Amino acid sequence: MNKKHQIALTLINGVGTLIAKKLLHHFGTAERVFEANVKELLQIEGVGKKTAEAIVNTNALELAENELAFLEKHQIQVLFYDDDEYPRRLRNCYDAPLLLYYKGSVDLNKARVVSIVGTRNATTYGKMLCKKLIEVLKPYDVLITSGLAHGVDAAAHKESVLADVPTVGVLGHGLDRIYPAAHRELAAKMLKNGGLLTEFLPGTNPDRENFPKRNRIIAGMADVTIVVEASIKGGALITAEIANSYNRDVYAFPGRVNDEFSEGCNFLIKTNRAGLINHPQDLIYYLGWDEESPKKKQAVQVQLPLDLSREERTVCEALLNAALAVDEIFVSTNIAQSKLAIILLTLEMKGIIIALPGKLFKLA
Repeated sequence: MNKKHQIALTLINGVGTLIAKKLLHHFGTAERVFEANVKELLQIEGVGKKTAEAIVNTNALELAENELAFLEKHQIQVLFYDDDEYPRRLRNCYDAPLLLYYKGSVDLNKARVVSIVGTRNATTYGKMLCKKLIEVLKPYDVLITSGLAHGVDAAAHKESVLADVPTVGVLGHGLDRIYPAAHRELAAKMLKNGGLLTEFLPGTNPDRENFPKRNRIIAGMADVTIVVEASIKGGALITAEIANSYNRDVYAFPGRVNDEFSEGCNFLIKTNRAGLINHPQDLIYYLGWDEESPKKKQAVQVQLPLDLSREERTVCEALLNAALAVDEIFVSTNIAQSKLAIILLTLEMKGIIIALPGKLFKLA
């Protein structure tokens, strides 16, 4: 598909992500959307006359051509939501961005992705937890994501760089700048074994309203979100809440009851919004990673019961070689998530599959 048309689709007034996806589903390609007339556009649910006329009369293609020239000059990748390189975990989220802009060297679809978030006022204790967490995660070939902000975010990225663990910073602005500016050197190091990712075009300022949008990408592209330190009103709690809404795992380190920057973590744990981890190694147990061999497992012949439905058998076949999360089973089987939840419960009740910590499933 033409990247210019894909970018242009995001530049039309009144066309948000949900409407854009409906247009693409109906017309097949972004190019075809711009070839449609008002009558054809009005056939799409949610597209009114004002929006249809905005699409027909837009100068978005001209604007997109200028943007594309800048992106190509600075070697910034444009990731459309159905591209193979687009983060597949994020794609499964209902409000996933139509486009992402990426500069980096690491695969955004590594087998394990962990988000680490927390306060901008990280204490020595919080920074130490980041260091230990990265040390424990390194042997498991993970990708670490965070928001490149001061505090816990920066500590997570810095420790990842020092340990040669791939790390991606998700930004609340365009890739023509780094905010905060103090992290320019860190960002440059991250590009060597990681990258920078954003949904915002170059020229976009780090405005306050951009950061909650940024947080949903941090939560959505990861298997699990770890809250290291957080105040009760911090952005880390927003990220944790979003991760929960995506049915992703959330864990938090507890702190002393009178510590301002542990108050948020303690609240998440108390209200069952996050699991408690006292030591980074706890995370490996909860996610079931300690049960997996570091060597590639050989395919195993498993005799499945004859009375399984076609979809139940499809799910079991997806689990033949490894334990998978719900999102991974969804991608493998293409069974609607609402139906998939019922199938998984049925198979578990039949004793055919087992639920593991970390919302993973494997064959019994």
